[in-house]
Amino acid sequence: MKRTVEEHAARFSEKAAEYDDSKSDEYHACASLVVDYADPSTDDVVLDLGAGTGAIALALAPDAERVLARDISEGMMDEGRRKADERGVANVEFAYGEFREPEVDPGQRVDVVTSNFALHHLADGEKREAIREMAATGARRVVLGDVAFFEGPDPEAPFYGPEVDDPATVGTLVEAFTAEGFAVTAVERVHDQVAVIVAERPGERGGDAEGGRSLSE
Repeated sequence: MKRTVEEHAARFSEKAAEYDDSKSDEYHACASLVVDYADPSTDDVVLDLGAGTGAIALALAPDAERVLARDISEGMMDEGRRKADERGVANVEFAYGEFREPEVDPGQRVDVVTSNFALHHLADGEKREAIREMAATGARRVVLGDVAFFEGPDPEAPFYGPEVDDPATVGTLVEAFTAEGFAVTAVERVHDQVAVIVAERPGERGGDAEGGRSLSE
C-alpha cells in the first residue's frame, strides 16, 4: 500500500461530497456489471467492501435481505447514509471496515461479497490477503470490479494515479481467487486497465472465464 489506511481515509473524506460526480464512464460501467453479477436473492446477505458512498450497496439493497457496507472513510460513509435516508433504504449498514479486517460479527452469514474500484489501493500481497478474507466469510460468490491490467499500461495514459494506486494484473487476481478454492466464472474487459472478475464456489453456478464480453470493443 503506497499510503497508510489513515491517509487514504482522509483523502477520500475530503472528496466525499463530489465523489459521485467525478467518476468516469468506465467506473459506472464497472459498477453496473458488479451489480448485475452479484445478483443476490431476497434472503442473501451481501458484504460490500470499499463501499464508498454506496453505489453498489444501495443498488443491491432492494434485492437482498441485508447489505453490510464497509469502508475506511467516514466522510464517504456519511454520504452513503445520507443517500440511504433520502431513498428510504433501511437494510444497508454502513460501518468501518478494511479489506483485511472487514469487521463482520462472528457468526454473521455472508452470501455474496462485492467491491468496486477499491482493491487497487493495496499491494499485490495485500490483495491476496484481502481475497483470503473474502473467502473466509464463506460467501458463495465474489464480484470484484477494479483497475487491473489486461496488458501493460500505456505510460502516456495511465488509468490510475501511480502515487496512490497499485493495480495488479488480471492474472494475479484470478490466481488469488483460485488459490482460495474459487472458480473464476467470468472476466469482463471494461477497458485495457479495468476488469470485472466473478469468482464462485465450485458447484454454485456454472460458467466459463472466456464468457465475459468486452465493453471496449
